[in-house]
Amino acid sequence: MTVLSPETIKFIREHRKDDVRALALKAKSYPDIDMNEAVTQIAGRQIAEKKIPSWADIDEIIYPKHLSMEQCSSEITAKYKATLVKGNTLADLTAGFGVDCSFISRQFKHALYVERNKELCDIAKNNFRILGLNHIEIHNTDGMELLKEMPQVDCIFMDPARRDNNGSKTVAIQDCEPDITKIEKLLVEKSRISMIKLSPMLDIHNALKELQFIHSLHIVSVNNECKELIIIIRNNSESTYKEENDIKISCEQLVNNSNNQHFEFTYSEEKKTEIEYTDSIGNYLYEPGASILKAGPFKLLSKRYGVKKLHPNSHLYTSNEIIDFPGRRFKVIDTSTFGKKELKAFLKDLEKANITIRNFPSNVADLRKKLKLKEGGDIYIFATTLANGDKVLIKCESIKSLFL
Repeated sequence: MTVLSPETIKFIREHRKDDVRALALKAKSYPDIDMNEAVTQIAGRQIAEKKIPSWADIDEIIYPKHLSMEQCSSEITAKYKATLVKGNTLADLTAGFGVDCSFISRQFKHALYVERNKELCDIAKNNFRILGLNHIEIHNTDGMELLKEMPQVDCIFMDPARRDNNGSKTVAIQDCEPDITKIEKLLVEKSRISMIKLSPMLDIHNALKELQFIHSLHIVSVNNECKELIIIIRNNSESTYKEENDIKISCEQLVNNSNNQHFEFTYSEEKKTEIEYTDSIGNYLYEPGASILKAGPFKLLSKRYGVKKLHPNSHLYTSNEIIDFPGRRFKVIDTSTFGKKELKAFLKDLEKANITIRNFPSNVADLRKKLKLKEGGDIYIFATTLANGDKVLIKCESIKSLFL
């Protein structure tokens, strides 16, 4: 880690809002400034303003190169993970920039930060000191080697690298480094509980089949975008192994203003639930949030919230009275099939709309072209299929929600 001169620190503070690409081109105009490092720090601070806001105004915080900033957790997801575990000892074996470690470690008396990259270790040492996290011990070593030798801890945290040798993103557990399926038993031996952060694109059912000691699985979305899939592995002395369908699934939908929503279920519950589908659109339409769409408790949603599902494969719901639903809510204005006259009346005076496809034999671009509508505006159109097989368009206005 380069030690910044007072002049460079002052420059970073004064230019923290500037375009870093433009600054890089002006390096010759500032001979006393380490422009490469200044640009790295300014770019890092600009990302931190959105991703790690509590760090962004601390001048002494040092930021790594862009890839590490891109890969690190956000503050909001790190704080959520910190609610899942607590104890005396934590070992973060793939610590990276250290965002997760910094927040999760506050739930423990002592923590190990383990990272192979020396520069990231030096950055973490500086930042943890600035943040007053003096209970974190820095280890510049390979986490897998330390795992074999270290004594048992209360919690192990891991965020396996999800890029292959060519730098391309990977999703499957076996394609990550390390492969959790190969070290799962060692994790169980070395910790009371292990928390594993995986790709939000990972197939949940495959994960439940591939790992033996899953206690729970958490799907985390932020502002209706799926961000992380968290698997909790527990020692068998404290948690009897469960069948795939009996594992607790938590859908966590987080927003920056803290109006979060939680939906918990098991696939056994979902499988046993029976509901009726409808071919009638009520006064309100609902679309599940991103975490729920990922997990798929679609029948339970209908039962628990008293809303009717439009079709087994159309993940939209309706009701005549408005309810507090875990997702987007809409006031229905009109509906239409694809009869020429009906469609003409449906589209009258409409020039643009936000279009969503749900269980419909087209894509957004083709449908937008057919309807001759520009993108945007306050009107939302859902193209979907009803219980009787009818293909319909539903015109709506969004209802402001505390959640989305």
